[in-house]
Amino acid sequence: MDGIVALLTDDAWVTMPPMPLEYQGRELALRFFTLVFRRGRRFRLVATRANGQPAFGVYERDRHTPVLHANGLIVLTLAGDRISMITRFDASVMSRFGLPRSLPG
Repeated sequence: MDGIVALLTDDAWVTMPPMPLEYQGRELALRFFTLVFRRGRRFRLVATRANGQPAFGVYERDRHTPVLHANGLIVLTLAGDRISMITRFDASVMSRFGLPRSLPG
C-alpha cells in the first residue's frame, strides 16, 4: 500500500461514481486501499486508456475457480509524475474499452 500511496499527490482524490464515496489526501486513500486490498483478495490489472489517460481493467481472482471476474475500471489522472486522482467505475463499463467480463486464471 505504501508504494501506491507514495505515487499520489498530497491532495489526491479517490472517487467511485456514481457512488457518493470520495476520499481526499494520502491518509484517507491509504485507509481505503487497506480495506479494499485486504489479505486474500487477488487482482490482475489489464492496461487500457480512457480519454487519453492511463486506465486499468481490474479483475478479481475467484478463490473457487480458475477464473478472474471483472471488478471495475480504474482511471488515473496524472499531475506530472504523480497521480492526482483515481476514479473507479463499476464493471458495467468494461465492454466499452474492449475488456472482457472474465479472464482465465
